[in-house]
Amino acid sequence: MIAKLIGTVCYVGHLHPAPGTWGSAVAIPLAWLLWLVGGWLLLLIGCISAFFKGWWATKQIIADGDDHDPSEVVVDELVGQWIALMPVAIGASHAGTSFWALWPGILTAFIAFRLFDIWKPGPIGWADRRGDALGVMLDDVFAGVAAAVVVIEFAYVAHG
Repeated sequence: MIAKLIGTVCYVGHLHPAPGTWGSAVAIPLAWLLWLVGGWLLLLIGCISAFFKGWWATKQIIADGDDHDPSEVVVDELVGQWIALMPVAIGASHAGTSFWALWPGILTAFIAFRLFDIWKPGPIGWADRRGDALGVMLDDVFAGVAAAVVVIEFAYVAHG
């Protein structure tokens, strides 16, 4: 029960179509809430915590089936999206402005993360092909890092 709650991010993973996109979308306001309460550091702590809880939950969920990456498991998307949003959270904190004031970065993080998560180039695809719970989590971590790099590059181009 707890594993399903964590793995599906409170059953968001059962939304259709595209449960991964729903998982990424719900990650944004949750990231904002963590940022609001404790800044980028709390978001980072939340991300690390969600990774380990998600890894555990995914192991439990896939233990009884043949599908190594069930579509309803979206905690990996939450973690990856939070990683993609880290430059936004850090930037808003350093600028002393609202998280939402950096909405172009939020939109870029969302789009870039979803593209990398679907496309799965390089190490993202390698992690996905592991076929285990760690691979489920790692492919989204790598996609999140790639998306964060895109966010930083876009911010550099926009702000010099």
